[in-house]
Amino acid sequence: MQQKKLTIPDIRNRKNQTPIVELTAYDYPWARMVDAAGIDIILVGDSLGMVVLGYPDTVCVTMEEMLHHSKAVVRGVERALVVTDMPFGSYNRSIPDAIDNATRLLKEGHADAVKLEGGVTMAATVAAIVRAGIPVQGHIGLTPQTATSLGGFKVQGKNAEAARQLIDDARALEDAGCFSIVLEAIPAPLAEHITRQVTIPTIGIGAGAGCDGQVLVIHDLVGLYDRFTPKFVKQYARINEPVVEALTRYKEEVENRTFPTEAHSFSMKAEERDKLLDLY
Repeated sequence: MQQKKLTIPDIRNRKNQTPIVELTAYDYPWARMVDAAGIDIILVGDSLGMVVLGYPDTVCVTMEEMLHHSKAVVRGVERALVVTDMPFGSYNRSIPDAIDNATRLLKEGHADAVKLEGGVTMAATVAAIVRAGIPVQGHIGLTPQTATSLGGFKVQGKNAEAARQLIDDARALEDAGCFSIVLEAIPAPLAEHITRQVTIPTIGIGAGAGCDGQVLVIHDLVGLYDRFTPKFVKQYARINEPVVEALTRYKEEVENRTFPTEAHSFSMKAEERDKLLDLY
């Protein structure tokens, strides 16, 4: 039986209630599994550039790639709210470009909402997208698209001045109309303080337990991405190793001619086989 689709008001109303669970997915089979697990928000993250497409970072990801993966994910979802990342360059050149690209992610990518990075500096852009009728999830703290300017993939807001800036960023995004904000790689006490300061849900990733919800990259969670594992990730499975083991066994059995067996093959009626043999 099809489950009730979650909406933006459903997520907003979870503030200070049962924690919101968000997780990435990038294609149809993973989306079906994530949705079946009862995850509230599925993020089609631009992290797909690294964990799916093999890029060195998220900056390389294009609008066409985000649209392609967003459509695949939506086809596998019944209940979860689907949020699709706006890739680098799709919203930070001009407000008209941002509105056009956000519109494409909803109309062509069939997402329920978009996510973009930045606080005070992106508030006007967020407000314009929201006025255009497009729900926006904000993202502050460590923002991977601009990690180079932040000094790399490092914890943000560690001193009082930087912490105040993040508080200002969160308030600016709230005022601009975001329905939730991702807080990435910031000290837990700061994330908890920001959560108390805003009326919209906060979703933490490397930001402690004081947020209104949590998000992780699914390839990190299940041990499928083996280049590195961030400190804030808990691996609930390590499927990379058994998958490689299964593929190795397949290779060996093909080479040893122990696969396929009769159980994996189709037969012919004896008379038809004999007719075939008579042809040669």
